[in-house]
Amino acid sequence: MSDTITPADRPSNPYLVLASAVVLPGSGHVMLGLPARGLQFLFFMVILGWVTTKVAPPDASFIGRHAGGFLIYALSILDAYRIARIRHATWAHRTRPDGDGAGNGANADV
Repeated sequence: MSDTITPADRPSNPYLVLASAVVLPGSGHVMLGLPARGLQFLFFMVILGWVTTKVAPPDASFIGRHAGGFLIYALSILDAYRIARIRHATWAHRTRPDGDGAGNGANADV
């Protein structure tokens, strides 16, 4: 393995992934290279949105009638952002200027 870091190795900006996930459900996962995970979230958004329309009272608001779908939508935003933050933090830790990658010297020979 080479120790050189190329710009292609840099992960997506977590805030860009967050904005993408908010604007279009599932797109944050696609940016992260996890399209199947994004599709799964979309599937469950539709299913739970449909289920809550059947269970909710007729006088409920739009949000109340589709609460299950909005719950999964919120969870997908959080999930995409969490994955992006972890990848970015891992990348930042590996590319530190001191170059040891050990953090606090835990792997240093004593």
